[in-house]
Amino acid sequence: MHQEFLDGLYGRRVTLDLCFLCGALWFDGHESLGLTPGAVLRLFALIHERRTLRRGGIIVAPACPRCNAHLELTQDSQRHVRFAYWRCPQRHGRLTHFVEFLREKHFVRPLAPAEIGALRKNIQVVHCDSCGAPVELERNSECGHCGAALSVLDARQVEKIVGELRAAEAKRQTVDPALPAQLLMDRLEVERFYQQLDPACRSDSLQPRAAGLIEQGLAAIVEVLSFDRSIG
Repeated sequence: MHQEFLDGLYGRRVTLDLCFLCGALWFDGHESLGLTPGAVLRLFALIHERRTLRRGGIIVAPACPRCNAHLELTQDSQRHVRFAYWRCPQRHGRLTHFVEFLREKHFVRPLAPAEIGALRKNIQVVHCDSCGAPVELERNSECGHCGAALSVLDARQVEKIVGELRAAEAKRQTVDPALPAQLLMDRLEVERFYQQLDPACRSDSLQPRAAGLIEQGLAAIVEVLSFDRSIG
């Protein structure tokens, strides 16, 4: 498989394993959810650029590359769009077909009943984009092998999703000019809070140290509650 390095959320780098011959991606853990909007766009472009290399779909899922366990076919949905993938039972990751990834990210939409009816009038059999198995339109509107629904790459849907991802990526990379001032004001507010505490309910645990604001706030609350109990 080919390795691709993409941007992840919170400054992380995500290393994806892709096979352009069978059209598969391997995501470690929850990497699919950890991609930045720009990384999703980059992956969409990669899938399009290498489409001529495709030789077939995933017919038999291999073992997990981390623990060698048998991967389990899993059905999921997001925004009422169904997609499938093969997951490791030990939660090491999942194997996803390109088309299923496009379904998950809403580049691809399911065919409406009227569209399936129009296909049945002109075409008897189509091949599943996910696994390559034939789908007899007279009998089914989804793949009998992997369960994937018949879908289409709608130009208007793609334009909408690309626009949303571009806007999200621009927002992610834009630093609010007021952020430094806001952080300073928040810090001053926290310091003012500790200074106003009654000396009787303060302890060394409230003195500044290498701890987060939540931890220090919890310590302050515990100290106040302890002081109230001592009065009672």
